[in-house]
Amino acid sequence: MRINGKTKLFGIIGNPIEHSLSPVFQSRFLKQSGVDAVYVPFCVKEDDIESAIRGLWALNIQGFNVTVPHKESVIPYVELDDSARLIGAVNTVTRSESGWQATNTDWIGFAAAMDAVGVDSNAGNVLMFGAGGTAKAVVHALSQRKVSRLYICNRSQDRAEALATDARAHYPHMDCEVVEWRADDVEAASLKSGVIINTTSIGLKGESDFPFVLPGKGAAIDAVYRPDGNTVFCNTARASGRVSIDGLPMLVAQGAASFSTWHDVDSPDYLEILRWTETQINRSPVSLPGWESAA
Repeated sequence: MRINGKTKLFGIIGNPIEHSLSPVFQSRFLKQSGVDAVYVPFCVKEDDIESAIRGLWALNIQGFNVTVPHKESVIPYVELDDSARLIGAVNTVTRSESGWQATNTDWIGFAAAMDAVGVDSNAGNVLMFGAGGTAKAVVHALSQRKVSRLYICNRSQDRAEALATDARAHYPHMDCEVVEWRADDVEAASLKSGVIINTTSIGLKGESDFPFVLPGKGAAIDAVYRPDGNTVFCNTARASGRVSIDGLPMLVAQGAASFSTWHDVDSPDYLEILRWTETQINRSPVSLPGWESAA
């Protein structure tokens, strides 16, 4: 594409940001739609978030995604919509005449990932690891499904208890129970759960093993992604016979939802852009029966 004075600028803020695939598929979305814009990554340190938000505004940035560790720290500087307010975390920000408008499309991406791996609308019991911004989005997505019970397990039990309390207040139809970060308790909850989810950063820092065995049958979804799809969480879940996917389908779906927020165009096709992204990172196509049957 040719950049000129009319080219609009979008991007993503996070730290670290070098590994992000968002610029890869967002650039593909732009090319497919014919939108005159570019999408670039911005490394923003935790202490610089306020000045970064002001700088993005001063530079006439039209919109940006937010990834770790800023999904909650950006909140004081943006206007939240209903989903972002309910979730308590932000991943998509749009410029408006009145200031930055923020939403959360992570929950849309996770719901799409559940569809992709073939989880039906009655998900039953779910075990989730983590209690941060991504976990909040996952809880919101699960609230749209008929989840009878959600087990929440986190290294900090205080954060797990806080998330469970918040979930009970906002989603009273879903029974939330905190599981201690202990092998016996985790394995018992895993056996009862048809879906297990990892929203922690385990696997991003070179860990070779997940801390627990994950017995039981059903699906496993990791918010972490790797070029080969073999996250430590997925590998552990597969060892028990679970159908497992890493975070790439979720990432692509939430990115497509962000793109639709910014641009007056049809939502990109999840499966097509996922297959294209897999070729860009030399990754074998993952089996996604839910998306493939709908194609």
